Amino acid sequence: MPPWRGLSIIDSDTGRGERQSRKTRLGGRQAAAKTIAIDGPGASGKSDIGDLVARRLGYLFLDTGAMYRALTWLALQRRLDPEDEEAMDRLAAGTRMEVSPPPPGSSERCCVRVDGEDATPHLRTPEVEASVSLVSRVPAVRRELVRIQRRLVQGGPTVMAGRDIGTVVLPDADLKVYLDASREERARRRRQQLALKGQAPSFESVLADLEKRDDMDSTRSVSPLRPAPDAIVINTDGLSLEEVVEKVLSLVEPRS
Repeated sequence: MPPWRGLSIIDSDTGRGERQSRKTRLGGRQAAAKTIAIDGPGASGKSDIGDLVARRLGYLFLDTGAMYRALTWLALQRRLDPEDEEAMDRLAAGTRMEVSPPPPGSSERCCVRVDGEDATPHLRTPEVEASVSLVSRVPAVRRELVRIQRRLVQGGPTVMAGRDIGTVVLPDADLKVYLDASREERARRRRQQLALKGQAPSFESVLADLEKRDDMDSTRSVSPLRPAPDAIVINTDGLSLEEVVEKVLSLVEPRS
C-alpha cells in the first residue's frame, strides 16, 4: 500500500501561515459547503486531509484533537490525574484556551495556548498520547471544548476535524466526511509519523495503542466515535493523501 505522501507536503502557493483569504472558491467556482466536518479514528488522516482541503478552499482549518491534547498536556504539567474526572472538570472550566494559525514551518495545523503557555510543541509526546483519551472522555471537558469550537467556526468558512464533529460539534455542517482505514494501515501511518520525529516504536506497540484508543473513543458515554448518519464514509486503505483530498473536494459541490 502506498504511504501517505502528505507527511512532507507543503502548499507551494501559500505556504504555512500564509493562507489565502477565506474566499469560498474551488477552482474559481463558488463552493456550496461552508462548514465541512471531517471525523475518523486515530491515524485515519483527518488532520492531513482537513488541512489540505482547507488550504485548497481558502478556509480556516481547526484540528480539535489539538485542543484536547493541549488540555491533557496542561493536566500532566500540573501533575493532575487524567483519570480524576472532577480534577479534569475543574481544569477545563478554569483554563483559558487560545487557538490560532501555526507559525511558519510548524508541523502542527494550529497553535494552542493554555493559560498563556504554548502547548503546541508538546501535543504529540508519548505522555500526552497515552492520556488524551482519558481526558477527552470526561463530559465536562467535552462540553467546554465544544463550546469553544462552535464559537471558532463562526469566524467564517471552516474545515473542522475530530471525532465528534459531524455528530455533536457541527451537526448541521454542510458536508460531513468520515475517514476510515484498517487498524494495520493506520498503525503503519502512525509509526511512519513517529519515525520522522526520531521515535522507533514497534509496529505491534503502535497497533496496540491504536486498538486501546479506538475502544475508549467508541465506548465512551459522551460523544462516542461513530459516523454521523448523513456522513459520507471514505475508506482510505491503499489511497495516497492526494487521492483522498481529491475525493473530499469532489464532494464540495459548486454552485451554478
